[in-house]
Amino acid sequence: MQYKYTKRHPPVTNPLYLHPMKKEIRPYQNQQGSKKEQVITMFDTISKEYDLLNRVISLGIDIKWRNRLVQKIAAKQPKNILDVATGTGDLAVALCKTGASSIVGLDISPGMLAIGKEKVLSKGLSDIIEMHIGDSENLSYETASFDAVTVAFGVRNFENLEKGLSEIYRILKPGGQLAILETSVPTRFPYKQGYRFYAGFLMPLIGKIFSKDRAAYGYLSDSAAHFPFGKAFNNILLKIGFIEVVDDPQTLGVATIYSATKP
Repeated sequence: MQYKYTKRHPPVTNPLYLHPMKKEIRPYQNQQGSKKEQVITMFDTISKEYDLLNRVISLGIDIKWRNRLVQKIAAKQPKNILDVATGTGDLAVALCKTGASSIVGLDISPGMLAIGKEKVLSKGLSDIIEMHIGDSENLSYETASFDAVTVAFGVRNFENLEKGLSEIYRILKPGGQLAILETSVPTRFPYKQGYRFYAGFLMPLIGKIFSKDRAAYGYLSDSAAHFPFGKAFNNILLKIGFIEVVDDPQTLGVATIYSATKP
């Protein structure tokens, strides 16, 4: 079921929606450095194993979620797209199905971006996809540069969520489309309890077995559990200035696709 919100500033009564992220979750809680610095280190460390672990942890369903996001963007027929926090470029590659003539994949991790560049080159997509290194919260692109912006499993890694979303709003053209795929937490019994067991125990365990960075998948689990989702995230998008905000839960609510428009 999809939920649509068209007003910019709807009344908010639940304190969770007003202050959704009081606790900062960082990859290495006992180490120095900002969240942004730690995120770069973490993704550089796990870059070579990231794609495989993504498939294992999501049971391959993440591919279907990305394809659904691509369909939403394709309906708007964008000519140029920015894929923020592109990582190893899976979504940037999938976005070629939209028919866009120019796709930019941007990421702050050199390690992840290197894998993405190899992927684009191997698929012969270098004429369509450019891979840029950069900070999602300080975008170097001019205001109103892109028809569409996408983010897959990246916004919860922003150090300042509202700043990152405001930058996305700035570089979108009027009428431009934003689509975000992010983890969420099921709210109905027994899926909520099952998800807690999987995300709190099994996912970190899989990460410890297959990854050389044991803290990384504990962070990915914790950050998903504490990230605002559903109405809470909708309200943040509305606060930034987006309209036509829609959240579309996926697979019992373990992920959500958000779409919004810049007026």
